[in-house]
Amino acid sequence: MPDERVASPLAGARLESTDFVVVEWRAEGDGNDPPLYIAPLHIHNSDDEAWYVLEGALRFRLGDDEVEVAAGGAVMAPRGTVHTYWNPRPEPARYLLVMAPRISQLIEALHAPGAGPPDQVFREHDSELIGWP
Repeated sequence: MPDERVASPLAGARLESTDFVVVEWRAEGDGNDPPLYIAPLHIHNSDDEAWYVLEGALRFRLGDDEVEVAAGGAVMAPRGTVHTYWNPRPEPARYLLVMAPRISQLIEALHAPGAGPPDQVFREHDSELIGWP
């Protein structure tokens, strides 16, 4: 019987509890202007979200600020913060995303076949879609 407390390897899997979800994702290299955003600008009203960069780098817009985080660095978007992120470099980035179950459910709902309008899906998960920068 599989142990739900272990995801080995984590890439392509997830660790999930009632309090948080951890996934390992990859962002292909881009380095273009405008960037290839991984997510539109949005706000989570009740949940924090955090990233830990394993390889490469990610760039984040958090409110009015932009910050680039290289491998070994981490960043958090506290609840209520407008945010988006992208890979600013030509090489791929690999990172951990730590999120509340509601954010994980939002991501799944957005990518589900027959998903409703994105702004509605965000609202259903206590979040707000601002749009693409």
